Amino acid sequence: MDDGASLPIALIVVSYIALLFSLCVHEAAHAVTSNWCGDPSARLLGRITLNPIMHADPIGTVAMPLLMMFSGIPFLFGWAKPVPVNPLNLKDPQRDQVLIALAGPLSNILLLVLTAIAARVSIFVGATVSNDSPLFILLATMLGINFILAVFNCIPVPPLDGHYVLNLFLPPEGQRMLQQIGPFGILIAILVSRPLFTRLDPLLTWIMQTAFGVGGTA
Repeated sequence: MDDGASLPIALIVVSYIALLFSLCVHEAAHAVTSNWCGDPSARLLGRITLNPIMHADPIGTVAMPLLMMFSGIPFLFGWAKPVPVNPLNLKDPQRDQVLIALAGPLSNILLLVLTAIAARVSIFVGATVSNDSPLFILLATMLGINFILAVFNCIPVPPLDGHYVLNLFLPPEGQRMLQQIGPFGILIAILVSRPLFTRLDPLLTWIMQTAFGVGGTA
């Protein structure tokens, strides 16, 4: 990075690559779990892959994340094409749909933990991790994006993963009401996410400090 003008572009590129990778892991985790539970639909469509072309949604994977980054919004999230699941193929449809749903957020939590370990290891071996170093930008971006993806996808409105867990505990009438808000689910989740992430900001700050140490984030 030779000049100030190159930094925003570099941040955008790194952030977008980190988002694409994290979304691909998220969707591939759904697909792997679905196949493990007896439904090969996602596997047969080639969704057990980290190839972003197989998972990309024009709005959630391309338009919205790029618009957020270029407009300077201080957080980033997106979504990919839902992994198809045929409940008729599942061994235990009620249980397995919850397992398949949880696999996505759990994969982002796993990526977050692995990234935090990588940050600690980089400090231990003497790698330079200052706020403007490429390594810090990559690791910090991976931590932030996977934290956001894990939390956002747990919001219990369709089509997000959290609604499958909530659906498990609702009576039939409640399940029907939950499905009826489906067309507005993403909008509701976006509106809810802002105050939610504000409340969770201290947790993300603690994760960053734990990963890099107080000196690494100064």
